[in-house]
Amino acid sequence: MFRKLGFTILVAGILIISASWGFLGHKTIHQLAVYELPAEMMPLFYTEMDRLVTDAVRPDMRRNQDSTEATKHFIDLEMFGEQAAARMPADWNTAVKRYTKDSLLKYGYVPYHVIYMKGKLTEAFRKGNKDSILFYAADMGHYIADAHVPLHTTINYDGQLTDQKGLHSLWESMIPELEIGNYRLYSKHKATYLKQPSRTIWKAVRRAASMVPDMLLKEKEVSKGFTDEQKFRIQIRRGRETKSYTTAFAKAYATSLATTINDQLCSSADLVADFWFTSWVDAGKPDLKGLTKDWTAEMQTRLEKELIAFREDKLLENKWLLSKKVEERQDQ
Repeated sequence: MFRKLGFTILVAGILIISASWGFLGHKTIHQLAVYELPAEMMPLFYTEMDRLVTDAVRPDMRRNQDSTEATKHFIDLEMFGEQAAARMPADWNTAVKRYTKDSLLKYGYVPYHVIYMKGKLTEAFRKGNKDSILFYAADMGHYIADAHVPLHTTINYDGQLTDQKGLHSLWESMIPELEIGNYRLYSKHKATYLKQPSRTIWKAVRRAASMVPDMLLKEKEVSKGFTDEQKFRIQIRRGRETKSYTTAFAKAYATSLATTINDQLCSSADLVADFWFTSWVDAGKPDLKGLTKDWTAEMQTRLEKELIAFREDKLLENKWLLSKKVEERQDQ
């Protein structure tokens, strides 16, 4: 999510159409998270996986109608003082006392909003409200994934302060779309109960923030091997000349980052599963069978096949990655 800037951004002549993690990334993260859930949760989340995947991008879409939405997706750590990543309190009320609510709402509060959404999901599980469970699970997963994006942790959110404008979309959208066929889309991780959810989401934020210097440096290094003509391509959109990154540059930059983006995508899925599971446990582990009345032996068999494909990293090969199916339908 591009903060105050919306979905279509013109920055120094670069037109970027994007959202946090890109639609492909967010949808992929939600699907992978479903496969990591325990058997007691799996029928509900698997039968509703299409909905969870589709709604994974809803918070970004909501940005256009809700003026309070943008700062839920990021946190500009520099605006909260030196070494804020290490020093900011994990508790919202303590943070408000130290920095004021207005400052948090202005400069971002994604880790605190994740915990707020976790409370909402826990309550939905406790009440057994299926629609609310799916709503809060999808939204919370989105914010957790955003907390894993390095440029969601800094005031230099698009590389605009270091003459690297457009880096945001390049890292989280263009490269995953180009490279997903080479990504590892599996994990040995099983949903784990989080004893201290607030500390866990802050750990993810700190890790993402620690990656910012290297991703900025590598972009500068890769750029040395490209002329402007090789780095950018000129396009005419709606009668306006725009610039966008070339595929060659994006691939070169992706190579320099090694498995960084892939690792963050998988870490996002792991933590989404953990938060879903923790919310269910904190609600008292309610029986979800009544919310999945249409579960059949045939669906169980299909799930087992998908889980095998997930563990063998063959979701794409078997054309079972829902985010790619959506793309294919849109291309037709």
